[in-house]
Amino acid sequence: MKMPRPITPITPFQLRTLFLRHLSTTSTPPHLPKPLLSLSKTLFLSPTKTPFSLFSTSSPLQQHPLTLSLSAELNNHSSSSISLPQRLDLSYSHLHFTPAFILSTLNLSPNAGRSILGFFKWLSSTSNFHLTDQLVSYFVHYFGRRKDFKAVNELLQGNRGVVGDHTLAACVDRLVRAGRPTQVVSFFNTMEKDYGFVRNLDSLKLVVAILCEHGFASYAEKLVKSLANEFFPDEYVCDLLVKGWCVDYKLDEAKRLVGEMNRGGFEIGAVAYNAMLDCVCKLCREKDPFRLQSEAENVLVEMDVAGVPRNAETFNVLISNLCKIRKTEDAMSLFQRMGEWGCNPNETTFLVMIKSLYQAARVGEGDEMIDRMKSSGFGNALHKKAYYEFLTILCGIERIDHSMSVFAKMKEDGCKPGTKTYNLLIKKLRAHGKSDKANALFKEAESNGILAIPPSAYKVDPRYVKKPAVTNKEKKRETLPEKMARKRRTLKKIRLSFVKKPKKTSTRAY
Repeated sequence: MKMPRPITPITPFQLRTLFLRHLSTTSTPPHLPKPLLSLSKTLFLSPTKTPFSLFSTSSPLQQHPLTLSLSAELNNHSSSSISLPQRLDLSYSHLHFTPAFILSTLNLSPNAGRSILGFFKWLSSTSNFHLTDQLVSYFVHYFGRRKDFKAVNELLQGNRGVVGDHTLAACVDRLVRAGRPTQVVSFFNTMEKDYGFVRNLDSLKLVVAILCEHGFASYAEKLVKSLANEFFPDEYVCDLLVKGWCVDYKLDEAKRLVGEMNRGGFEIGAVAYNAMLDCVCKLCREKDPFRLQSEAENVLVEMDVAGVPRNAETFNVLISNLCKIRKTEDAMSLFQRMGEWGCNPNETTFLVMIKSLYQAARVGEGDEMIDRMKSSGFGNALHKKAYYEFLTILCGIERIDHSMSVFAKMKEDGCKPGTKTYNLLIKKLRAHGKSDKANALFKEAESNGILAIPPSAYKVDPRYVKKPAVTNKEKKRETLPEKMARKRRTLKKIRLSFVKKPKKTSTRAY
């Protein structure tokens, strides 16, 4: 009798392959909703390209099954007889990769390591994929976060004709964030020869701006001075250098550079003076907050002597630093006097003032400032993040009822609250013992498709727990002062009992 052949079990890799092939067919899978399937066909299976601006990195695209599947494949470091390009050819060769899909995959694969380099090479080898400068910058940012600059070097050398301004900015930014300013200087000197980047005054401004933003003004100044014969600096570069010294809290170096610029015939702009003003205010906040206004006035006098007019950024620096030391009344008076210098508040000024008024528990004035901000034409700046900051401040000062009114105003303005907003309010409502409102807010989040933490997960703050009235039925022991007072009352009654009371006599009517 012929024995039956044993059944070979299906591996998880084969199951995933069958699942992906099933998704690419025209039939609708029973376990996927139709909108999700149409989204996958539009993004990955269409022959035309989808614009990158259609999605952001925080979009639901990161939760798409195809994105999660590819990310799991790249994070899979188990030893297999099939190489990564072969596995990708087997499972994902029928897809059309868009920039949004690639960026979401990279964000979901922080531990993939060098597998991302294999993924990039496989993408470049596919016939229906067009490599751009922006896509290369995504991979440079990925390896820069891991400080794997050997992989970055390999990417740049293999794509000399593709890399451009986006990739250059990504390379310089990641080197500076990794604390390697010396490598940035050497990279700029050899980037045209080694990688094909354009080396001109604009690229120099880019490198200087990133170095100064992170406090490496000394390296930026040396780079500018060494290339002065090749790229003569302009006033914008000089302002960047002054701002870089101020970011590093080195006010003496900033003043020294300002003196050199004046002797060289350069005009100091409002950017440099605003940076010096901010540096002075921050140093005063750390050492002596009472000297902040006097020291800031000295910088403003120098500004007036040099003939540099104040702008909205000047007042933003003063108002924000005054609000940091809780001088809300002084900041409010300065806000009202901005028109004397021909300046109007912008969205930054309004947001700083609203947060400061809420922090000072002047909630009515904060609401009026929101209405004033809308009437001034800056209602677009009242986005979800700004409202979340308002709610955080109001919940921090235990104004939960007013935070609910601001939450209602947030929804009226068209801002859809997210998970963090709902969790913040539910937690505070639960802490204040308002379980009914917390449950209603949780049901509202569920109806909007937001996964919030249920109120039962939070504890009620002991300060807001209603304590039952305790009635002590036991007889309390009498203290000595109470006993003496009782005796005095008794003796007084005894003494009055021996006094003869006058008789009530009736008067005769005549």
